[in-house]
Amino acid sequence: MRVAIAGAGAVGRSIAGELLENGHEVLLIDKAPTAISVERVPRAEWLLADACEITSLDEAALQRCNVVIAATGDDKVNLVVSLLAKTEYGVPRVVARVNNPKNEWLFNEAWGVDVAVSTPRLMSALVEEAVSVGDLVRLLRFSHGDANLVELTLPEESALAGTQVGDVEWPEDTSLVTIIRGTRVLTPSRDDSLEAGDELLFVAAQAREEQLEDLLSVRRKDPAG
Repeated sequence: MRVAIAGAGAVGRSIAGELLENGHEVLLIDKAPTAISVERVPRAEWLLADACEITSLDEAALQRCNVVIAATGDDKVNLVVSLLAKTEYGVPRVVARVNNPKNEWLFNEAWGVDVAVSTPRLMSALVEEAVSVGDLVRLLRFSHGDANLVELTLPEESALAGTQVGDVEWPEDTSLVTIIRGTRVLTPSRDDSLEAGDELLFVAAQAREEQLEDLLSVRRKDPAG
């Protein structure tokens, strides 16, 4: 897979290193000469150019990329890069970094963004995920299709504890993608049972999140009541 990363700062270089370790081709683009540090990511391709300019993106052969990551520290630049990658070069997957949470509403399909990653929001979500049981935590927003990656730790009192996955009437537009049980990562099948303490990861439409949280957190009825 060929990936172009706009922004060769600490974030861009870190992403490049991970992708290279996983066997992908990576091109780093930055207009600041001081950011071109080939020795830090020697296996990557480097391009000194302005990623907001069509001529630069032509030189980068963006049409050959499977993914473009807009990872600069400037939200305006990330939006322009995303829009050009999607509309001018038809890049299948565009991921954009959100630096200021106030701008998050802009990072959507209209600007060519498939996935928006807000570092402040993600850090907040990870804190919530670590301390919350029974509460739905939004980990990642997928702009395309208005879907989110959400997590909920199944509480002891949930009525679904001990229920098989295939017997649950999940809300529309939701999909259980992973069960994390202790140190194990399980791909759920219909015959798997849900256990209290399971971390459940879903891809769900935003409109279904409250319904999903109610379903998973509902308490067992008291037989005496």
